[in-house]
Amino acid sequence: MTETTGYAEIAAYYRKQIQDGALRPGDTMPSLRQVGEHFNVAQTTANRAFRVLKQEGLTLPKAGVGTIVAGPISNNIAARVRLHESTGSALAGGETSQVLEVGTVGADEVVAPRLDVAHGTPVHVRRRVVSRNGVPVHVSSSYYPAYVIAVTPELTALVSTGGSRELAAERLGSAQDHVLEEVTSRYATESEKAALGLTAGEVIVTQVVRTVYLSDGRVVEVAVKVAGGATILRWATSLNSQGAAGNAG
Repeated sequence: MTETTGYAEIAAYYRKQIQDGALRPGDTMPSLRQVGEHFNVAQTTANRAFRVLKQEGLTLPKAGVGTIVAGPISNNIAARVRLHESTGSALAGGETSQVLEVGTVGADEVVAPRLDVAHGTPVHVRRRVVSRNGVPVHVSSSYYPAYVIAVTPELTALVSTGGSRELAAERLGSAQDHVLEEVTSRYATESEKAALGLTAGEVIVTQVVRTVYLSDGRVVEVAVKVAGGATILRWATSLNSQGAAGNAG
């Protein structure tokens, strides 16, 4: 590396190692001195790069050890939107998405009011499990109204599109505008336990109900994301009046 290497490039280097599994949860990160020597930069630059990784939830401080790699993270929607814009896929390095089920169901008490339809109205659902380096991160059930399926029939197939919401927004001719995310906890269902590899009798999971709005006010997706206790869920809220609204992880 050259003297012109910046903190963002250093952060990107270690971010990729973590996402690709070269650095695994619990591994100790190199010291700031080692990073400075490797990249030929001042330790202040190395420290700034490590602050970025910590803010992204990729690393954690550990007393007497230094900095370690955190457990698998269920990325927030803002991160996935940016990733899709830059790579054409909402999946990060080392991530896979397996579609478990597609079909039509009646909108329940969670989905119906968020899609602004009557209880029991037929809506399309896609259930999938996202894993990172072979470890299940979360199970997600995405619900779509009829006008979304009308323009994106691909969502009725039992295959991953790499960006279903982005495809629907493009076909509907309206950009994604904002998201409301509601976080609760509850007991996992048997199917969720099986998908996440959870074996205890009663397992409490984190549930994130996500309603995504387009710039024209229509809802493009209501998703119910469930993550086990081993998955780190974090979110950041911008305090800058010019920044975006807070996004849950």
